[in-house]
Amino acid sequence: MGLGDKISNKTEDLGGKAKEAAGSATGDKDLEAEGKGDQTSAAFKDGAEKVKDAASNIKDKLTGK
Repeated sequence: MGLGDKISNKTEDLGGKAKEAAGSATGDKDLEAEGKGDQTSAAFKDGAEKVKDAASNIKDKLTGK
């Protein structure tokens, strides 16, 4: 996973946490749900990047790189 991807995913996660907290504090259920969605999206992207990295590492081991 590239550094840019890690930063982007973390930024999305933190933004989601902020939206969720703001929605919870103001009683805005839509904003709260949007924040939770952002966090889920960031977690999914992070997981996909980890799978991609693992596949690349396996390929490198098999090809001797």
